[in-house]
Amino acid sequence: MPKDANYITMSRVLLGRGGQFVVWIVYLFLFVTVMIAHIAGGGDILVQIFGDWIPHWAAKIVYVAVFMPLVYLGARTVDRFNLFLMAGLIISYLLFVFVALPHVDIKLLERREWSKAWFALPVLFTAFTFQVIIPTLMSYMERDIKKVRLAFFIGTSIPLFVYLVWQFLILGIVLPEGPGSLQEAAQHGNNAVMPLKAITKNPYLFGIGKAFAFFTLTASYIALSLAFLDFLADGLKVSKTSAHKLWLCALIFAPPTLIALTYPHIFLTALGYAGGFSCAILFGLLPPVMTWVGRHVYHYHDDTRQLFGGKYFLTVLILFVVCELIIEIADQFTASHVGLYLWP
Repeated sequence: MPKDANYITMSRVLLGRGGQFVVWIVYLFLFVTVMIAHIAGGGDILVQIFGDWIPHWAAKIVYVAVFMPLVYLGARTVDRFNLFLMAGLIISYLLFVFVALPHVDIKLLERREWSKAWFALPVLFTAFTFQVIIPTLMSYMERDIKKVRLAFFIGTSIPLFVYLVWQFLILGIVLPEGPGSLQEAAQHGNNAVMPLKAITKNPYLFGIGKAFAFFTLTASYIALSLAFLDFLADGLKVSKTSAHKLWLCALIFAPPTLIALTYPHIFLTALGYAGGFSCAILFGLLPPVMTWVGRHVYHYHDDTRQLFGGKYFLTVLILFVVCELIIEIADQFTASHVGLYLWP
């Protein structure tokens, strides 16, 4: 692909104008829903932190206004600010583990309902939304495949460990059902931190949990916004000059903010739609399809190959995503969103 290529260029080259149209629609739907979720969630956390000092609508506007300039300034600024966010995330996380561990009830961890596990798939896809940053990383790291691959392995292994411990603590402290439960929090559109206050009666634990949720959500929010800017610049074929980036930022932040203000409890709903449909199609279905076309239709050289397994593995990947889409459609009919309860 040419330099600074993003999903639009890749889909046009490999799948033609029809594929490009599909990517435009799915990508825009994904990012509107994900941005809505982040703005709604970030605003809610600010309200939890500042209490009555700031109304819900103002908190969402403040959250956007504070972090939008970082995206406008570009990848290097976001990279440097992420060091601060990661430091805050690590400190709050370690404090949370230290304070929360004594409250864990092992009996709560014995509860399981495997029949509902399939309905967590949409959130698993949402967790891999970070794949949108791959084209930006490729340009930022000057197409050094070894560096990019190392960034993938380290950048996914650390969050995996962090979230396994996080879920161990949340599931071991908060009841799954009943008053002050994860289910009740989900029904009110709240994250998993809210029930901690009622269960533990520990203001420090609740405060640390809010801090961890803030740093986690914001680090994701800024990176995704930057990826969205690069996507639009590629799709609209505009250079990233100061003037162009200004109106690109307006396109990125204004519509989701208006929707988040209109529907203040849309956080979990937006995440469900983003993961179940958009992420599954964009990052689950299209990559193996484009790889298939590149290898077996256009016959690209084998020295560019990154994925093992040939046609068989590509077929497995495609069928897996098709099954997930069927499950998500069934999930929408049954209104079962079990997997969303653990989002921090």
